[in-house]
Amino acid sequence: MSERREDRRAGTESRVEFVVAHSEDEACPYLPGQRARMPLRLPLRPVPGQRLDELLEGGDRRAGPFLYRTACTACSACEPLRIPVARFQPTRSQRKVLRRNAGDLQIEVGRPRITPRHLELFNRHKLERGLGTTHSDATDYRLQFLETCVDTREVRYLAGGELVGVSLLDVGERAASSVYHYFDPDESRRSLGVFSVLAEIGLCASWRIDWYYLGLYVAGCRSLRYKAEYFPHERRIGGTWRSFEREDA
Repeated sequence: MSERREDRRAGTESRVEFVVAHSEDEACPYLPGQRARMPLRLPLRPVPGQRLDELLEGGDRRAGPFLYRTACTACSACEPLRIPVARFQPTRSQRKVLRRNAGDLQIEVGRPRITPRHLELFNRHKLERGLGTTHSDATDYRLQFLETCVDTREVRYLAGGELVGVSLLDVGERAASSVYHYFDPDESRRSLGVFSVLAEIGLCASWRIDWYYLGLYVAGCRSLRYKAEYFPHERRIGGTWRSFEREDA
């Protein structure tokens, strides 16, 4: 299915036209037995930062060169979640993770790339942590992460000069969206998933970015519930952003 649409909500400079490439129901990736609808929209030109901010605020996510937003007919469990960077306060356990990695972990930010080490870590993380059952090759990886319609940056985590973790971030003018994070399973003691969130909130602060989007939160999906452990945060429920403070947990 292909349908051309113009995004008329944007201003003249940030207006973007989309081709709707897919809008069929499919098996839900988060809740067993549910059907999901996540229409894929292909922008016909790169999405500028200001427009990306607006799309993220409306609940959009990116997958490869496409943007999508959940539009399920029988379920509303998916809640986009974002953290107000200036107000974030780490918990005691999160501060321990920061201290654990402060001595020997280096952080680099650059353009997304693919190397044999990237592909090795991505596949090991996916297969050994039960996040998938098939091996991804360079073409799969390139389509999923390197083909993008926005300003995408790669955050690299290194220990002793060796790549041990990678994050992909989509960056607008006032917001950044975490696309994906993976790490070396042999480094699990570092809690790199937690550390990457904390480090990227710090990067957002240094970039003068107001919002750090952590993707979709689904209360019934164990692998996504961790996102609600960062306070304060906001979740988009019924089209409205609702704030959650630590005492609400």
